[in-house]
Amino acid sequence: MPHTHYLTALNCYRNGQLSQAESGFQQTIALQANHADAYHMLGIICYQTNRAADAVRYIQQALAISPRNVDYLNNCGLALRANNELEAAIKSFQQAVLLQPKDLDVQLNLGNTLLAVDRFEEAAGYYRRVLRAMPKKEDVREALCHCLTSLGNQAHSLGNFTQAEASFKEALQFNPQDAALLYNLGNAQRELGRPTEAAKQYLNAIQINPIDADTYNNLGNVQRELGQLDLAIESYQKALQLNPQLHHAKVHLVHQKQHICDWQSLDNDIAEICHWVTTQPSAQISPFAFLAMPSTTAEQQKICANNWVENRYAGLMQHRQQLGFTHSKQTTQKKLKLGYLSADFRLHPLAFLISELIELHDRTQFEIIGFSYGVNDKTSARARLEQAFDQFYDIRQLSEIEAAKKIYACDIDILIDLTGFTQTSRSGIGALRPAPINVSWLGFPGTMGAFDDEPLFDYLLTDSFISPPESAQHYAEQLAILPHSYQPNDRKRPIAKTPTRKDCNLPEGAFVFCCFNQTFKITPDVFSVWMRILNAVPSSVLWLLDCNIWAKQNLMREAVALGVASERLIFAPRVAIAEHLARHAHADLFLDTLPYNAHTTCSDALWMGVPVLTCVGESFAARVAGSLISAAGLPELMTYTLQAYEKKALQLANNPAMITAIKQKLLAEKMTSALFDTNNFTQSLEAVYQALWQQSLNQHMMQP
Repeated sequence: MPHTHYLTALNCYRNGQLSQAESGFQQTIALQANHADAYHMLGIICYQTNRAADAVRYIQQALAISPRNVDYLNNCGLALRANNELEAAIKSFQQAVLLQPKDLDVQLNLGNTLLAVDRFEEAAGYYRRVLRAMPKKEDVREALCHCLTSLGNQAHSLGNFTQAEASFKEALQFNPQDAALLYNLGNAQRELGRPTEAAKQYLNAIQINPIDADTYNNLGNVQRELGQLDLAIESYQKALQLNPQLHHAKVHLVHQKQHICDWQSLDNDIAEICHWVTTQPSAQISPFAFLAMPSTTAEQQKICANNWVENRYAGLMQHRQQLGFTHSKQTTQKKLKLGYLSADFRLHPLAFLISELIELHDRTQFEIIGFSYGVNDKTSARARLEQAFDQFYDIRQLSEIEAAKKIYACDIDILIDLTGFTQTSRSGIGALRPAPINVSWLGFPGTMGAFDDEPLFDYLLTDSFISPPESAQHYAEQLAILPHSYQPNDRKRPIAKTPTRKDCNLPEGAFVFCCFNQTFKITPDVFSVWMRILNAVPSSVLWLLDCNIWAKQNLMREAVALGVASERLIFAPRVAIAEHLARHAHADLFLDTLPYNAHTTCSDALWMGVPVLTCVGESFAARVAGSLISAAGLPELMTYTLQAYEKKALQLANNPAMITAIKQKLLAEKMTSALFDTNNFTQSLEAVYQALWQQSLNQHMMQP
C-alpha cells in the first residue's frame, strides 16, 4: 500500500503538481517511517519551493536511513548551500565524490560551492576534472577561468608570485585574448625578477587593450629595470596621457627623468607631487622616489611614508591579526637572536658595509641569522656573507606570510630590515611582526611610516648628527642612536691595482673634482654650482659615474649651456668594486649632492683618502655625508648652504697643501677613525640592541 502512495506522489511530482506530491510523500512516510526516497523527494520539493531549512531536514532524514546514497548526498549539499551552510554543503558533496568519483554533476556542484567560499585552488581542481570529460562545456570553462584569476590575485596579494604566475598562465589557455590576465601575468613575472618576460605580457595586453594606463605604467617599470630608460619614460608619458590622475606614473616619470638628468619642468612636477602627498592620501607615491626629489621636506617625507603604508599594507595587516604571533619575554639571561632581513646579501653596496660587522658580532651574547630574499648572484661577496651568519636562510621563494612564519619559527628577538622601501622592498614581512622588536636600518634613509598610527618599525637606527633630537617628530619610529655614525664599514673591501690616469681618461696635471653618486642625485642647483667651480678653476675636470647614455648626453649639453666645454666632464664606466675603489687614487676632491647625499660612495671615497665636501640639508638623506665626514674627523668639510659649499670647494682647489693634509689624515687614520673602527662600531651597536631588549623587557614586566 505505501508503495502505491509513493508512486502516485511521484507521478504528481513529474506532472508539476507539487502540493499533491508533497502530501503523497507525507502519507508514504506516515505509513512507512523509514522510506528514504520519500524523505528525499520531500526535501527536493522544499528546495524547489525555497524552503531550504526544511529541505535540509528531510534529506538528512533520508541520509540517516541510507547514508551512502550519492543522489541524497548531492541534493543535501544543494539544500545546505541554499540554506547558506556552505561548509556543511562542501562536506556533503565531498562524501558523494568519494562514493562516486566519476559523477560530474557532484563535482561541478562541489567546485561551485568551494568557489563561493574563496577556496579557489580546490574549486579549480574539480572544474578541471569536469572539463577533461566535457571539454566543450562553456560555463565550466568560464567558472575555471574566474577561479584561476581569483586564485592568481589571492596568491599575488600574499606575495606567492610563483603560484600567481601558474594560475594566470593556465587561465590564459582558456582565454588568450584577455588583456587583464596578461597584465596580471606580467605583474607576477616582474615580482619573480623576470622583467623581459613581464614586458612581453604587457605589450601583448596593450595590443588587445591599447587604452589601459596601468599596463603602460607597469611596462615602464620593467623597461626601467631593463635599463631602457628612454622607453620607460615614453611608457609613463603614455600612461599619463590616458589617465592624468595616475599618480604613481607621474612619480616614476619624474624619478626616471632625474636618472637621465632631464630637468625640464622638474620643479612644477615635484610641486604637484608634494601637493598630492598632503591632499590625496590614496595617491601611490613611492617614498624612495619622493625623498630623492629636491625641495621635499622631512615632514612631507613622513606623510608620504604613512600614506604608502596605509595604501600598501592594509591586506597584510588583516593577516597579521589572523597569524596572531605571540612573543614570550624570557627574563633569564640568554643569547639574543638577531635576524637580519635583506634583498642585498650579494655584490651590492650594502654588503660592503655590513660584512665585517656580521663577522665581528659577539657570539657569546648573540646568535646572528640572515634572511635573504634577493638574488643569489653566486659571488664571493655572497659566499662571505653566507659564511658570516650563524644560520642563513634564502627565503626568496616564500610569500610574505610564509617568510614571516619562518622568521617566527626561528624565535628571533630583534628583526633588522636592511632594505626598507628601496627597489626590491619586502618590508611587509617585518610588518607582520614575526619578532617582538622591529628595527629599520641602513637600506632606506628615512622613516618607514605608520599604519593606523602604529609604526611599521619600532626603531630606526641612526645617529645624533643625522637625526638631532628636534627632528624626532619627522620619524614614525623611536630613534635608536649610535654614538658616532649610523653606518658600519668593511675594512676588508677588495682593492685592485691602481690604474694610470690615462686608463681613466683623465688629463695629466688637471685638478680632478669627482662625484660617483648615481645621476638621479644630481640636481640643477648643484650642477650649476659645479659648473661655476669648473669655470673658476680652469685646469680642472669633473669626473662622474657613467650611469646611462641619456644622462651623459644631457649633462654635457647642460655644461655647454653654462659655459663649460663638454670634454671637461669625464665619465667613469661602471666596473667591479675593487677596480672602482682603486681609481679613486686620481681624485682630488669629491663634491657631494643635495638633498640626497653620497652614502656608501662617501665612505668609499674617505676610505681611499679622498676628501668629501658636503652641503648638509634637513632630511635624513641630506645629512648622511655630514655624519660620515664628522666620524672621519673632518668637520671642516661640512657646509650648510650651497654658497658656502661653492666657496669651500674653490678654497680647497686653490690650496693643494690643504687637500694633501686631509688626504694624509684620512690615510693615516684609516683603521682608527670612528668611521672605520668596525670593532668599536660593532660593540656600540650591540649595546644598542641590548638596551632595546632591556627596554622591551621592562615594558613587558610593567604590564598588568
